[in-house]
Amino acid sequence: MTLVRFGVSLDKELLSEFDKLCLENKYQNRSEAIRDLIRDRLVQDEWSKANGEVTGVVTLVYDHHKKDLLNGLIDIQHDHQNAIIASQHIHLNHDNCLEVVVIRGKAKDIKDLANRMRSAKGVKHGDLVMTTTGEEIK
Repeated sequence: MTLVRFGVSLDKELLSEFDKLCLENKYQNRSEAIRDLIRDRLVQDEWSKANGEVTGVVTLVYDHHKKDLLNGLIDIQHDHQNAIIASQHIHLNHDNCLEVVVIRGKAKDIKDLANRMRSAKGVKHGDLVMTTTGEEIK
């Protein structure tokens, strides 16, 4: 890998805010933070293009006493077993569980699958963390 240096011009106030962000997120220097921001944007672009394969993690919090919900979530996962890499079921307390599902496929398909799981009746909270297979990012 060849490193290239370049200059960036910023308003003083914006640079001050950026430096605060760097400190809060424990970046060793501005370059590390800028690289992270660029990679984040490249992942967003990869997802928006929806041409290649992407990866994501769906998290769901739900009341495990709702038996129809659990069976419904399992059915959704079985219907999309080609997109599901792994899943983990965690007991948070007596009533609530956390389901973590790692998925891979075309961005549109992954979003649709995540939305089906998140919108299942009885899911208290759901989220999709989108990431990349890493193939498109240098």
